[in-house]
Amino acid sequence: MNVQKAKELIRMTDFNRSVLPDSVRTNGATPNPWWANAVVYQIYPRSFQDSNGDGIGDIKGITSRLDYLAGLGVDVLWLSPVYKSPQDDNGYDISDYQDIDPLFGTMEDMDELLAEAHKRGLKIVMDLVVNHTSDEHAWFQASRDKNDPHADWYWWRPAKPGHEPGTPGAEPNQWGSYFGGSAWEYDPKRGEYFFHQYSKKQPDLNWENPEVRKAVYKMMNWWMDRGIDGFRMDVITQISKVVDENGKLPGEEGGLIADEPVGPEGYSSPFPFCSDGPRVDEFLAEMRREVFEGRDGYMNVGEAPGVTPARNEHITDPANGELDMMFQFNHVGIDQSGSKWDTVPFKVANLRRELAEQQNAVGKVGWASLFFCNHDQPRVVSRWGDDSSEANRVASAKAFALLLHMHRGTPYVYQGEELGMTNAHFTSLDQYRDLEALNAYKQRVEEAKVQSPESMMAALALIGRDNARTPMQWDASKFAGFTDENAAVEPWISVNPNHATVNADCQVDDPDSVYAFYRQLIALRHNNPVVAAGTWHLIDVNDDYVYAFVRKLGDAALLTVVNLSGKRVAIPSDSAALTESGVSEPRIVVSTHGATHAVVSLANKELSAWEGIVVEL
Repeated sequence: MNVQKAKELIRMTDFNRSVLPDSVRTNGATPNPWWANAVVYQIYPRSFQDSNGDGIGDIKGITSRLDYLAGLGVDVLWLSPVYKSPQDDNGYDISDYQDIDPLFGTMEDMDELLAEAHKRGLKIVMDLVVNHTSDEHAWFQASRDKNDPHADWYWWRPAKPGHEPGTPGAEPNQWGSYFGGSAWEYDPKRGEYFFHQYSKKQPDLNWENPEVRKAVYKMMNWWMDRGIDGFRMDVITQISKVVDENGKLPGEEGGLIADEPVGPEGYSSPFPFCSDGPRVDEFLAEMRREVFEGRDGYMNVGEAPGVTPARNEHITDPANGELDMMFQFNHVGIDQSGSKWDTVPFKVANLRRELAEQQNAVGKVGWASLFFCNHDQPRVVSRWGDDSSEANRVASAKAFALLLHMHRGTPYVYQGEELGMTNAHFTSLDQYRDLEALNAYKQRVEEAKVQSPESMMAALALIGRDNARTPMQWDASKFAGFTDENAAVEPWISVNPNHATVNADCQVDDPDSVYAFYRQLIALRHNNPVVAAGTWHLIDVNDDYVYAFVRKLGDAALLTVVNLSGKRVAIPSDSAALTESGVSEPRIVVSTHGATHAVVSLANKELSAWEGIVVEL
């Protein structure tokens, strides 16, 4: 596709919704960005829709479902990676940035998806992984030769002095990978080790090398010129590493920076030295200048491990020219203690504390990404809600949806979240496909013996990534409509058995469904400036069950009050005082249980299980 054609496609992306006037302040930019009242929908292509019966979702499958997505009302589709990849980490290990993996289709399929999405007013944002590549990428293969121009494109280090290369203890330092084992892999061809924060097939790029950055920006411009509408950049805040004045990493022999202590699994963590490093601002500002400056209608989002809310404010402040918004993770770690796999019960107070910090940080400038679910997180209805019965599943799915979508920022809906899809409830290890889960079980249970098999399986069932990766549930047929029920190949991962009752087919025309409720929330953000841009103020800060806050814009104000428990509870004092004079149905903006029920609840000063209400003040 030529550049002119791409520009024509971009111009076709007009939204059927109001645009916030510049008199309404959003992130501090003038004019207001187009995404200020938008909603993003994440697609995990492998699990969304299989069009050819091979058991794996594909690009043509996505195209075939665009009318469903347009009907939901979302504005932007974020695609997890579809680039060429060995699929060691389900596509987050890219071997060719400028080609489509045959699993997902062809570049022609991608062009068709762009064109058809833009016709429907849907923008396409592509997932991009540039902290690391696949070890099968041409850049990495070239770097294995010390005399090649690419020799310094990755983090290569010799064995520790006095040790035989490739033997235990010869690694350059004691860092462990987040996916288990050492973060260093020995390469016999080069005779050195390369660093990988994630899988050993995902070597980290060396962003200290300006040639690496030039190559990345060139590739990004190629995609933008082709007609995509921006990038969601995976672990982008890990591209800058802490090094001493001689370029040595912490813990390296002869280095000036001490490493962290070794943990119970036998390794120290690279996280403190590889997250929000010293040159992150410089690199992100350079990227914006080289790729996005002079373009209109795009969105660039960064996944931000290790970034504090205060830093989020700086990075997303338009004046600093870095990112439009970022994903922060403190709020999705509230049920974990120490290791990811040591889980603790959900508490409303912990969620309120973390989200409040994020909201307050961007109260003046910058922007927030709002999410509970994505391809790396379990289903919120199973994690913090209640999927033990159909009534509780629907009610708790709506409660968490209302809570999230009434915050200030850009909401992200992960595929199936709008249906209240649940965790997989796998019971045996052989049902899992995720590299992280399988490696964690091996390391923690079998090797380090720091967790029992029963405890680990319970943790995987609660927070394992495969919970979000079971096929999209379109209908009640054998494979949930994800692939043809007569297909010779079963889906790459099991379909959730509850697809017979939890599916799009039985919800789209049901006005009381989770799907219908999401449509209502999305339309509210499009059309109500208070929801899109109003200030955010937390109230009832000490309640154990109710999460409440007020949004204000000029003279308009909305109270959101949500019971995040499965029992009837009293409306706390601040919220009760704001509705003391009584509330009529026309003032109920949205409610999980309906306007009539909401009026009674407010009058009685109590909320039913999983009840959420938004009322005009």
